[in-house]
Amino acid sequence: MLRYAVMLIAMLGQKGIPGRSGGVETHVAELATRLTRTGNNVVAYARTWYTPKGADRFNGVRVIRLPSVRTKNLDAITHTLLATLHASFVVRPDVYHFHGVGPALLSWIPRIFAPRAKVVVTFHCIDRFHAKWNAFARLMLWLGERAAVTIPDETIVVSKVLADYVHLQYGTTPTYIPNGITPVRTATDPLLLEPFGLESYQYVAMVSRLVPHKSQHTLINAWKQAKAMRPDLFRGLKLAIVGGSAFTDSYVERLKAMASEDDSIVMTGNQIGDTLEALFSGARFVVHPSTSEGLPIAILEAMSYGKAVLAANIPENLEVVAEHGVSFSAGNEADLAEKLIELIADPMRAAAVGHLARVFVEDAYHWDDIAHETLDLYGGAFCLEHGLLAIR
Repeated sequence: MLRYAVMLIAMLGQKGIPGRSGGVETHVAELATRLTRTGNNVVAYARTWYTPKGADRFNGVRVIRLPSVRTKNLDAITHTLLATLHASFVVRPDVYHFHGVGPALLSWIPRIFAPRAKVVVTFHCIDRFHAKWNAFARLMLWLGERAAVTIPDETIVVSKVLADYVHLQYGTTPTYIPNGITPVRTATDPLLLEPFGLESYQYVAMVSRLVPHKSQHTLINAWKQAKAMRPDLFRGLKLAIVGGSAFTDSYVERLKAMASEDDSIVMTGNQIGDTLEALFSGARFVVHPSTSEGLPIAILEAMSYGKAVLAANIPENLEVVAEHGVSFSAGNEADLAEKLIELIADPMRAAAVGHLARVFVEDAYHWDDIAHETLDLYGGAFCLEHGLLAIR
């Protein structure tokens, strides 16, 4: 890694840090922490409803809480507007790093008020394909995509699939820097599983926000089908669905109604910290039926715990699980039920797949490497803009 002059970096667009839910928040927390450790100064903006009052520091990162209009369509854009103006007139960072195509709509502001600063956008996901958005929101997200690839100095994509999409759709070549993991070596804590009625290795887990495109409904239906086909295999086994609402309360109520019909399905709500670690560690394997992703951190994290991942065969998932996991036909409940039966019936296979998955992600998706790549992306343009020399 090259050495550059110390930079002041602002992270914008995320709900806040530390991450309580959502891949973007985890991404920002992990990246910002490591950028701070390299000697840079990092400011991360947070929404007042997400990050508690008094949480003004996280792992050396300065956290600035600002309000938002807390509705599904206005929460992100109103907060990002306030954060970008605050950064432009108060913080005055060297690097403005926007996360997500929605927030990218505002990446023109530092172009006007801070023309010497570096502007970076990370394209995390094709958000306009998500089922929760109405037609107007999808139009705005499409415009956000165009902004993400035309306004900033650099556009980062978190998967090779997204790199191909940006190149084909917009004719530009973004920089591929993926999501990552922190290697995990932890024992399962049965005491943390007890409140959910779970026992180590006696449940299958899914960890994700409860939103329609994550397809928890597909998993619940497939679980019920698989149980009916092979009740002997599923005796004493449970399904743990870990996650909370993201302005999707009606969908959450639908899932709870589906789960209430089967006492083997446990909905834990959103979990963080030691409890989340215990839920990952104690799972027999992890399922990720999502039909729209960027590069799913939930899959990478499950692999880092040495868990086999059974994922929908969308390209973004296959980028990770094609050779180091198990896939099923996206949205196909019957196929998912069959794959559940196969993995439950062969625990040695699940263990072997999980072991190889851990080796794979620790080598290819380490947050330390990702932070160094991001810093090099910032630093090169920063030095050119300010007439500085990078030092090897």
